[in-house]
Amino acid sequence: NMAPRPLLRAALLVAFSLFLTMVLAFGLPAALAWLAHCAGFTEEAGATHCLALLYALFVLCVAMPRIPRGSVSVEGKAVFVTGCDSGFGHALAKHLHKLGFTVFAGCFLKDQAGEGAMELENMHCDRLKVVQLDVCSDEQVSKAVEFIRANLENPERGLWAVVNNAGVSMFGEVEFTTMDTYKQVSEVNLWGTIRVTKAVLPLIRRAKGRVVNIASMYGRMGNALRSPYCISKYGVEAFSDCLRYEMKAWGVKVSVIEPGNFIVATGILTRDIVASTAEKLWKEAPPGVQEDYGKPHFEQYMALMRSYCNSGQRDVTPVLDDITDAVVSKRPFTRYNPMEPYWWIRMQVMSHLPGAISDRLYF
Repeated sequence: NMAPRPLLRAALLVAFSLFLTMVLAFGLPAALAWLAHCAGFTEEAGATHCLALLYALFVLCVAMPRIPRGSVSVEGKAVFVTGCDSGFGHALAKHLHKLGFTVFAGCFLKDQAGEGAMELENMHCDRLKVVQLDVCSDEQVSKAVEFIRANLENPERGLWAVVNNAGVSMFGEVEFTTMDTYKQVSEVNLWGTIRVTKAVLPLIRRAKGRVVNIASMYGRMGNALRSPYCISKYGVEAFSDCLRYEMKAWGVKVSVIEPGNFIVATGILTRDIVASTAEKLWKEAPPGVQEDYGKPHFEQYMALMRSYCNSGQRDVTPVLDDITDAVVSKRPFTRYNPMEPYWWIRMQVMSHLPGAISDRLYF
């Protein structure tokens, strides 16, 4: 039975909450008392001190995002943002420009006079330059970087930041998804991110600047129907970690932004997109797969995807704020999670607890 089971999920969540309560109420004090005894403290004093220390660490972790970490001056600094035709990238280009940065906005549809690219160009500002950019094209990436280098106020200071935002989404069960689809999604989301990053790293290193990669909550947890997208975003997470280790020696900070559900705000998924994708998925599926799964099962999942079209946060401000912090903070975080509490809790559960628990709760 593939239907949702809200009552079972609610019961499991309540049971899990009670389990954690029991562990924290009885198991943790006992463990702390044992540790205190081993360390030579009196049981009462040791447990009290350990509890106080644990509480202080908890408060520190909660307060950390609110502790001022200082900001760099934006004067004379330039940022390269990919995927500026719409969504996060379009809003970010205007936002960073407003803050005083010189912004190079990479747009896929600039050569075709796309609406988003034209809106940015019509701002007629010397500090906002629109660049034709297909992140899948070595030639276009190379030309974009040459344009940036030629238009930097001071090339010797390099490029302060790159925000790898360009991305596409796709859905479908594994047996309905072609290998071409897997390759196309990763070509943009993963290889495009790597291609652009490698091209601008010499300029970023010169500035001791920032690399900001837009991943997703689906870079930290999987979901049914989303394997092409999840694979690409998991790759972005891994690439960002490896790059962060390497760039530490150069003074370059690497951050990952993991947005939650912003479908409505970005328009990345619409009913028209779901309808056309569903038709393509069914038509291209092998006859044996169509027969085994059946049209009712297929339509059930497509109805689920249609329901997502009107879901999620409507304001991209949380994402813009986190990207901005990653660009301007003197000590940016390695990861940012602009998402609703439900998705944040789900991501933590699926990332840190045994798979058997998350499977029971969410699938």
